Amino acid sequence: MNAAKREAIFRTLAGVNPDPRTELRYQSPFELLIAVILSAQATDVSVNKVTVELFAITNTPAKMLELGERGLKHRIRTIGLFNTKAKNILKTCQLLIERHGGQVPDNRKDLEALPGVGRKTANVILNTAFGQPTIAVDTHIFRVSNRTGLAPGKTPLEVEQKLLRNTPEKYRQGAHHWLILHGRYICKARKPACPECVIVDYCEYKAKLTLDA
Repeated sequence: MNAAKREAIFRTLAGVNPDPRTELRYQSPFELLIAVILSAQATDVSVNKVTVELFAITNTPAKMLELGERGLKHRIRTIGLFNTKAKNILKTCQLLIERHGGQVPDNRKDLEALPGVGRKTANVILNTAFGQPTIAVDTHIFRVSNRTGLAPGKTPLEVEQKLLRNTPEKYRQGAHHWLILHGRYICKARKPACPECVIVDYCEYKAKLTLDA
């Protein structure tokens, strides 16, 4: 895909949604961190149902530790992999207190040192909580980048690096959110809604012409 098409894609997505935001609900970097950890292999909707009550009583690392493993598991039991996530969240809270004064660090090295936090989660925190132009490649972004031809790659890291290299600078901050939302609601895995797609004229997906039949 050439630079003009990439520019047109992001210009169009920005025109439709000038201020893209995560659908996870949070009030602080700490709440966002916990929500993103919980969102692995779970929907944002399911996470929000849990965190609206969880954050009402545990909105700091210290309060989360006071809740304890049993209490935390009980409150997140509807989320997939809740046993592992509960253990990682409590270990992360302990490290936040011991190493960072209870605050969420704003750099990749310290974030990825936290249990349950990999590169994707770190990118979400850096972008959404701290305004850094990172791009977290989840299944939606991976699919959209490959299907459209925007940034094809065999691994999430390869796609991420291509997106960072090829996304015009003025769109880099919002790219993460635009592509996730596009993949979630339009460029869906089983049946992409090409007739409803605002970037269909720039997309290089070979099958798009037959999907409206």
